[in-house]
Amino acid sequence: MGWNIAIAGVTGAVGQEFLSIIEERDFPFDSIKMLASSRSAGKTIQFKGKEYVVEQMTDKSFDRVDIALFSAGADRSKTFAPAAVKAGAVVVDNSSAFRMVPGVPLVIPEINPQMIKEHKGIIANPNCSTIIGIVPVWPLHRANPVKRMVVSTYQAASGAGQAAMLELEQQSREILAGKKPTIKVLPYQLAFNVFSHNSSLDATGYNQEEVKMVNETRKIFDCQDIAVTATCIRVAVLRAHSESINLEFTDPITPDEVRDLLKDAPGVSLMDDREHNRFPMPIDATGKDDVFVGRIRQDFSIPENRGINIWVAGDQLRKGAALNAIQIAEKLL
Repeated sequence: MGWNIAIAGVTGAVGQEFLSIIEERDFPFDSIKMLASSRSAGKTIQFKGKEYVVEQMTDKSFDRVDIALFSAGADRSKTFAPAAVKAGAVVVDNSSAFRMVPGVPLVIPEINPQMIKEHKGIIANPNCSTIIGIVPVWPLHRANPVKRMVVSTYQAASGAGQAAMLELEQQSREILAGKKPTIKVLPYQLAFNVFSHNSSLDATGYNQEEVKMVNETRKIFDCQDIAVTATCIRVAVLRAHSESINLEFTDPITPDEVRDLLKDAPGVSLMDDREHNRFPMPIDATGKDDVFVGRIRQDFSIPENRGINIWVAGDQLRKGAALNAIQIAEKLL
């Protein structure tokens, strides 16, 4: 028996990834609604041998829907997720709208699947950088509590949606042809460039992406004592985020111990080939489910061998967004 599902924001990059993963994993459904804004209503989508017409999302879109997968932005989630819950659906929301709301589970299935059953109609999907960063940190934290985590992100255009990916491609062609690059979607030229993440800054000088990583990690780990600081940067990569992560542990730990803890960890693939200087790259992670981990080494600036550096890469559209949500939905079945 399948479920009746709806995808809110189906025409976006994550919405399209929802469809790909549903098909790949043979997610059981009896019916599927394709929902988007009025701009996309009426478009057709071919999926599993059938043609579907995209419907404009309204308060009435969720009748007889069991699971609603949302990736339509925080404003639309705040507007329509309560209507979906009222109609009887369980919402798995990919936006920031409900992540830090008390009582709303914020879930990564490899870390805190037990929280799924605590939902009151809405389950929040964490930020993509948070997911990619802490999936490999969790097995280490569980074995030897992390006291402090310092993260620098290298975030692909995919994190800003399909339009940003297309703009990066367009800018690259324009620059190589000697033309002035088009800058419309992102605030600055991304091709052949990097810049500070394009989310708004607060009074402290931290941007929203950095604040999300701090607060979400503490909530998912159920550990308010862990010290987290982040610097989030947008880089000229189409798809898949990378992160440099420095960890300070409670007790001594060696790189070999870290490798042993990660080699069989769910959702993690080791790529740590020092002999050939071969470590995770965005092109390795693109289209893959796992978070790739390498450059595992001791941080000698932290006394008593309590410091470790790792480098990770993960597909922002898959594990960083759509895959994580569908894994949550699978556990709801």
